[in-house]
Amino acid sequence: MEAFSDGVLAIVITIMVLELRVPNGSSTSDLRSMWPGLLCYILSFVNVGIYWNNHHHLSKMVERVTGAVLWANLGLLFWLSLLPVATAWMSRNHFASLPVAIYGCVLLGAGASYYVLERAIIFAGPDESKLERAVGRDRKGIASVVIYAVAVGVSVVSSWAAFALYVVVAIMWLVPDRRLAPVIEERAAE
Repeated sequence: MEAFSDGVLAIVITIMVLELRVPNGSSTSDLRSMWPGLLCYILSFVNVGIYWNNHHHLSKMVERVTGAVLWANLGLLFWLSLLPVATAWMSRNHFASLPVAIYGCVLLGAGASYYVLERAIIFAGPDESKLERAVGRDRKGIASVVIYAVAVGVSVVSSWAAFALYVVVAIMWLVPDRRLAPVIEERAAE
């Protein structure tokens, strides 16, 4: 599951970087024409990196892989595979409301899918799951999904405010989930 997911995420990043266009000239004004694409790429790259990092830590917590866990993982990969298209559309349209909203819908789908994956792993494990103890109700994950949903609504009024909310969620997750690190270390020592 982890190796397959790593491969899919590597492909997602590769597709995103191929969307970046080289400037036509060599002046700083030519370079400025790249900023929408570069800004979108950076946020998407950071988001894929966050999911990859946290997925890696989450994979260390899997005690039993079931069909539900595999399907939940595919759900997450589905939403992340849409990120290159949403990123390119938002970039090419210079942060227009609808592309920014669709980008947010993709992030919302990925966030909700990650939460479902986490719950599927917990459900597949023993009654006293270490993962369940570590994440609890996962307020951070739920808050992320709520912020994404709010941002999608806000994008109708201000695409830049929505984009800022997407950045806020990324900042919340830049450091891999600290709740899992002690449990992973405990499992490694066993």
